[in-house]
Amino acid sequence: MPIAASSTGSSALPLLFIILIFAAMYFLMIRPQQRRNREVQRMQSTLGPGDEVMTSSGIYGEVLDIDETEGTVTLEIAPEVSIKIARGAVAKVVTSAAQEAGETGAAAEAETSVDDLTDATPEANRVIERRKD
Repeated sequence: MPIAASSTGSSALPLLFIILIFAAMYFLMIRPQQRRNREVQRMQSTLGPGDEVMTSSGIYGEVLDIDETEGTVTLEIAPEVSIKIARGAVAKVVTSAAQEAGETGAAAEAETSVDDLTDATPEANRVIERRKD
């Protein structure tokens, strides 16, 4: 009878092993994929005119128009050449229209600060002239 008693005690170990395998699959595969899907959906929902995007097929273009009812985006891929694609085909935003507006403002501020420094001493003017080159 001691043989039967020892076999019932070890039956929980394989069940625990299977549960650990499923938990590892969830945390290593399923959860990161769900996070990536949420990020892509968020990116696609925040598209706006003026954004430069890349499609999943590798075509770069600037967003001209977004049709919410049809779920399409009109891209200008060359001057005077536009295509209509599905919104889900946008893979990533290369540059956002809001980012470009912020960068031009920062560049203007930096340029203004350099101009303010040129009114300083003649030695400072020579250093600034060397750095402009």
